[in-house]
Amino acid sequence: MASVNDGIENLISARKSLMISLEKSKAVGLALDRAGPILDEINQRLPSLEAAVRPIRAQQEALDAVGGHINRAVVPAAAVLKVFDAIHGLEKSLSDPQSDLPGYLSVLKRLEEALRFLGDNCGMAIQWLDDIVEYLEDNKVADNRYISNLKKALKYLRELQSNEEKGRLDGGLLGATLDRLENEFRRLLTENSVPLPMSSSSSLGEQACIAPSPLPVHVIQKLQAILGRLIANNRFEKCISIYVEVRSSNVRASLQALNLDYLEISLSEFNDVQSIEGYIAQWGKHLEFAVKHLFEAEYNLCNDVFEKMGLDVWMGCFAKIAAQAGILAFLQFGKTVTESKKDPIKLLKLLDIFASLNKLRLDFNRLFGGTACAEIQNLTRDLIKRVIEGACEVFWELLVQVELQRQTPPPSDGSVPRLVSFITDYCNRLLGDDYKPILTQVLVIERSWKHERFQERLLIDELLNLMKAIELNIETWSKAYEDAVLSHLFMMNNHWHLYKHLKGTKLGNLLGDPWLREHGQYKEYYSAIYLRESWGKLPALLSREGLILFSGGRATARDLVKKRLKAFNEAFDNMYNKHSNWVVSEKDLQEKTCQLIVQAIVPVYRSYMQNYGPLVEQDASASKYAKYTAQSLEKMLSSLFLPRPVKYGSFKVRQSSGKFNNGVTDQDRYPPTVT
Repeated sequence: MASVNDGIENLISARKSLMISLEKSKAVGLALDRAGPILDEINQRLPSLEAAVRPIRAQQEALDAVGGHINRAVVPAAAVLKVFDAIHGLEKSLSDPQSDLPGYLSVLKRLEEALRFLGDNCGMAIQWLDDIVEYLEDNKVADNRYISNLKKALKYLRELQSNEEKGRLDGGLLGATLDRLENEFRRLLTENSVPLPMSSSSSLGEQACIAPSPLPVHVIQKLQAILGRLIANNRFEKCISIYVEVRSSNVRASLQALNLDYLEISLSEFNDVQSIEGYIAQWGKHLEFAVKHLFEAEYNLCNDVFEKMGLDVWMGCFAKIAAQAGILAFLQFGKTVTESKKDPIKLLKLLDIFASLNKLRLDFNRLFGGTACAEIQNLTRDLIKRVIEGACEVFWELLVQVELQRQTPPPSDGSVPRLVSFITDYCNRLLGDDYKPILTQVLVIERSWKHERFQERLLIDELLNLMKAIELNIETWSKAYEDAVLSHLFMMNNHWHLYKHLKGTKLGNLLGDPWLREHGQYKEYYSAIYLRESWGKLPALLSREGLILFSGGRATARDLVKKRLKAFNEAFDNMYNKHSNWVVSEKDLQEKTCQLIVQAIVPVYRSYMQNYGPLVEQDASASKYAKYTAQSLEKMLSSLFLPRPVKYGSFKVRQSSGKFNNGVTDQDRYPPTVT
């Protein structure tokens, strides 16, 4: 019994032991489950732990020396970092350049100094850091990945430290600061560059006395202070660009009210110089205004603003402003005029252009005389050369062109040819105070280019030769008429025109009083011949022969009166119809000629009708013979020779033959063109 009890107790004890073992196994299993992730984490951290304990595995000598290397590298690196922090501290000190420019420039200068220190010392710090990285790598004191990251960082620092990238050492702070300064430079210029107030309706003469106000002194001082800092940071070209842009725009705005669109006209847009004559007159006034007031002001302002930078700098700046503001367009317009087809009016316009340029010669030499204005100088010299050569070419060809007209037909109405009226007026203009000095100067220059001496008598002789050629032309044309009476009227017209329009003029004084009296006498001579050979023959048709005593009876007298009135009426009608197509150009001569005709015809007709009119007035066909009253005849005769309305003009060259056209047509009412 005792043994049985012992066996049961053993089983119970064994069971407890098994239960405890099972519980322990479960606990171990749970512990193992929890240990798995921990082991994985330990496994992942082993490389870094290995790297961390690597210095312990390095040689003792390397470990002993590494501290000194690190200390030597850290000291300059720390100094650089301290300056870098100071630089970014300056950012908070930067004021608004518009409200406090001196304060802004002061902070900018400190920023520049800090950056110079940073740039100078950054290289040394990089070199020390390079050395320690090399030491760590050679002695395997640090992990390879760590060394690789250090190398990448040092490479980036070296790139920033290079001359091209040094400005980025501050993270772009200096560049942004300079940009704001450039903007302030532009603002100061823009807000103080006010175009000259002009109205297109105002005359240029009124505006010419108003020069654009220069920039205030305090503004110029601010601009110079800004320039100093921008130039120190290699931004001078940008400053020049901004200045030229703003100021040239200001000049263009001042000129805009003058309506200068004509400066862009091309050679294909006009037929001859006369069609743009008004533009040429404006051109001279506009150019003078632009040079003496606008460009003069810009010249002085460039000197004031950029004076400290030297003559070449501010003259170069002014040259760019002048070119961009429009001076080249003025010169190009003059060149376009010189390229137009030749005609006498062109000579006058070329002389006008020369006068304008000559008037501004000293201003051009002073304003545009520098090396920087070489393009303007070359274009101006070329324009002057073209003007002189073109003017002389037209002048010396005038005589040839007048002679060429000798073979053309005269006006069919017997009036003064346009060539005659044009040349007489033209020569007087060339001898006038406006053109003679200029033409003389042009001819002197042209002769000097040919190494020939000019004498004033050459000009006088050439104009006198023109008048001799005109006289010969008139004589030749008079012989071209088939109707001798019309030829007499033509000669009367032309001799009176020469006398009347040259008497008391400079050309008339050159030709002399005997020459003028001769033409006046010729007018009287041809007037008398004209009257005698035409209207003077009509009174004879109203003969009283056979009517005085009514010897043949009343019926016979009536027949004679009818016959003679019929002959008179037919002759009068034919002559009136023919002469109605003729013209007496001068009003005083027209009135005088008509008066002479009336005096020759009307009194005779009135007396005849008073005495013999009653013989036919009672006849059924009276209106056939008593066709006119004395009053109606006088009215008709007084209206003879009136010029027909025509467009204004002088004469024209026929482009196909190079000859002037003396005819009077609506298409030909323009000045001549010399070919």
